[in-house]
This record gives sequence, C-alpha cells and structure tokens, in this order.
Amino acid sequence: MDGNGRWATKRHLPRSAGHARGVQSVRNALEYFGALGTRYLTLFAFSSENWRRPSEEVNLLMGLFVQALEREVDELSSKGVRLRVIGDVSRFEPKLQRMIQQAQDTTAHNEAFHLTIAANYGGRWDILQATQKMLSLDPALIDNPSLIDEDSLARHLSMAWAPEPDLFIRTGGEQRISNFLIWQLAYTELYFTDKYWPEFGAGDMDAAVQWYRHRERRFGRTSAQIHAVAEKVN
Repeated sequence: MDGNGRWATKRHLPRSAGHARGVQSVRNALEYFGALGTRYLTLFAFSSENWRRPSEEVNLLMGLFVQALEREVDELSSKGVRLRVIGDVSRFEPKLQRMIQQAQDTTAHNEAFHLTIAANYGGRWDILQATQKMLSLDPALIDNPSLIDEDSLARHLSMAWAPEPDLFIRTGGEQRISNFLIWQLAYTELYFTDKYWPEFGAGDMDAAVQWYRHRERRFGRTSAQIHAVAEKVN
C-alpha cells in the first residue's frame, strides 16, 4: 500500500493526511475483494525497514494501527472476517501487542474471509525465523541438512496456513516487492500501478483483476501443456 505520503505532498498536505486517507482505501479494498469472492487478502502495512522513517511518522502509523483495531475489529468479525497480523510484533508497544492478540482471538472463529496485516514484517526475517523454528523443533536436521526440503521450511513461515498469493499489487509507481513475502511470491503475478494507495479505487482494482485474468499461469510448463489440460477438463 504505497504512496500515502507522496499523495499528501502533491496536495500540499501533511504526510499524516495521506496515511489517514489510506485507511479508507483499506476499507474499499476489503469491500471490493469481499464482493469478488476473494478469500485471502494480505496488506503490507509496515515493513521492518519503515522504522528508518522520521519518528513522528512512525508514531503516527502506530497510532493509526491502534485506532483501526479499536474501530474495525467488531465489524470485521460480524462480517466473518478473520484477522491475523504477521511480523515481529515484539517491537511494538505492549498496548498494541495486546490489542493485536485480542483482535486475532476475537475473529479466530471466522472463515469467510482471511485478512492478514503485515506489520514490522520482512520476507528475509520470515525465512530466518522459519529456519530457526524448524531447527529448534528438529535439532537433528543440523547434522543432516539433506533432510531439509521446501515443505519442511515452508510450514514454519508466517503464512503457512494460507495458499501462496495469486496476484501481487503494488501502488505508488515503484516496481519492486520490497522484501514482501519473498518466498511465497515465487510464482505470483506481479502488478504495478502509478496510482497512489489513497486514490486506488474500485476501478483500479478492476483493472488489476482483469490484467490478472489474462495472464497465463504455467508454473514451469509450456503453453501447449496448459491448453491440453484445459481441453481435457472441458
């Protein structure tokens, strides 16, 4: 969800106005993808690198996170949304940590829609913590590394419970994944747009989805193989 600050600066507004406006775009995305029938939506809200930003902006983002949890969790739960937060939350203030845990507990019974917020998250951190968990649970692997395969590591990643993403959308004009789900995005379709997150509306989401629908997802196979399988199914 990139471009909040630049959206505000272009309008001669404080960057805080962009972040506040970005919260409404989150609501719009939930409504749009929920209506589309999407079951999994992951939003990159705060990366492990974002601590490098000015302290005033970091404090604002933390405050917006608290406000969102206070205002939105009950409504999310009533709509069947399960909320999870992935990332190293231990760096957050104790109050925010408690609110995150409470929100996850409140929505834990929901299955209609899985909303994941990546906060103080980094893809490299995710792979590192998964490796540490794997080896701590099975120390014998240290002396037998040949026994380690993709599945044994992947089950310890932050989003091991979810399917790998089909579509990645980055707003704001940058064309990189910036340490987001770098293991899980191996075969994801990557869509980049110049639109800033606060102005990314339903029409823009439609454009991304239509672009995705015209992608041929081969997963290492040839087009001829894909077409042959489709003909058998039909």
